[in-house]
Amino acid sequence: MSKRRWMLWTLVLAGWILIGLSFSLNYYFFANHYVTIFRKQPSLGGMLVWELPYWILWAALAPLIFWLTRAFPMERKHRLRNIVIHIAAFLLLSVAHRVIYLFGCWILEVTAYRNFPSIIEMYKFLFFFNLPTGFMSYATILLVRYSIDYYHQYQEEELKASRLKAELAEAQLQALKMQLHPHFLFNTLNSISALLDEDVEAADEMLARLGDFLRLTLENSGAQEVTLEEEMQFLRCYLEIERVRFQDRLTVRMKIEPATLRAQVPNLILQPIVENAIRHGVAHVAGPGCIEVAASLDNGSLRLRVTDNGCGMGTSGELPGNGFREGVGLTNTRARLQQLYGANHSFEMSDAPEGGLQVTLTIPLQYPDRKGGDSSDLTLAQEVAFG
Repeated sequence: MSKRRWMLWTLVLAGWILIGLSFSLNYYFFANHYVTIFRKQPSLGGMLVWELPYWILWAALAPLIFWLTRAFPMERKHRLRNIVIHIAAFLLLSVAHRVIYLFGCWILEVTAYRNFPSIIEMYKFLFFFNLPTGFMSYATILLVRYSIDYYHQYQEEELKASRLKAELAEAQLQALKMQLHPHFLFNTLNSISALLDEDVEAADEMLARLGDFLRLTLENSGAQEVTLEEEMQFLRCYLEIERVRFQDRLTVRMKIEPATLRAQVPNLILQPIVENAIRHGVAHVAGPGCIEVAASLDNGSLRLRVTDNGCGMGTSGELPGNGFREGVGLTNTRARLQQLYGANHSFEMSDAPEGGLQVTLTIPLQYPDRKGGDSSDLTLAQEVAFG
C-alpha cells in the first residue's frame, strides 16, 4: 500500500508539472499575444519560473483536497452539507494558492511582474487574474480523487462478486458430491440387506468393504478433484463391494494408459457411472456380466469410457423395455461436469458396438502441481482383469 501511495503522489506531481510545461510552452510560443504583460519576448526559462510554481503549488495542495474528498464524500445522506463544504474549501484554497503564488513570483522576480513598484500593487492588479483557473484546478483534483475511489470500489465489487461466484460454485459442487453418498449407501445397504437372508458371511464381508470404501472417501472428502490413479483406487474399493454380491458373475477389465494416471479428474466421477452399469446393465443379464473401464489421452484431453454388456439404451433397470432413463448418479455426474468445466467437456451415452451401454466423457487434461507416483499396479500393464 505504501508503494502504491508513493506512486500515486508521484503521478499527481508529474501530471501537474506536465500541465505547467504545456502552459509555459504555450505562453512562450505565443508571447506576442501577451505583449501588454511581458513588454518584450520572454525567455523559456522565464516562462518556466512563471508557470511551474503555479501548478506545483496545486500538486502540493492535492493531498489536502484528496483528504477533503474522502472526509466529505458526495453521498446521498450528507450531500448538500458536503457540497457547501467543498465550495468553501475551493474558495479558500484558491485564494490561499493565489496569495502564496504571487508572493513566490515576487521573491523569484518573475519577468512579468517586475514592472510593479511593490508587492501590494501587484496583489491589487493581479489577485483576481486567473483565480477561476484555481477553481478549475480544485475541481479537477476533486474529480481525479472520485475517479480513483470509484475505480477502487468497482474493483472491490468485482473481486467480491467473483469470490461469491466461486464460493457458490464450490457449494453447488459440494452439494452435488454429497448427494452421491446417501445414494450409494442406500443401494449398498439394500444389497447387504438382501444378502443377510442368503449368505451372512458375504453380507459381513460386504459391510467390511463398505467401511474401507467410506474411510477412503472421507480422507478426500474436501477435494473436488483427484488424480486418476486415486480415482481408480476408489473404484477398485467399490468394485470389491460389488464382487461380494455378484461373485463370479462380474468381470471388470481396465484399460488405463499409464500417461493418464497423473491427470486430474472429479472426485468419485467414475463410481456412479460404474454403479449404473452394474445396476442397470450387469444385474439384468442372465449370464456373466462384464464392465470395461478405459482411460486414454486425446488431443490435449482426457477421455474416460465405461462399457457394459447389458441391455444398452433400450432399457433401464426400473422400466424394462420403456426406453432408457438416467438415474440420480448420471444426472449428478452431468451437473458436476458442467459446474467444473462448462462447455469444455463432453458426456455421451450410446449403445456399445458389441451390445450394452457405453458412457464416454472427455474433460480437459490437467495435472496437479505435485508429482504423481507410480505406486499403483495399474502402471504395470495397460489391461488388467478384475473379478
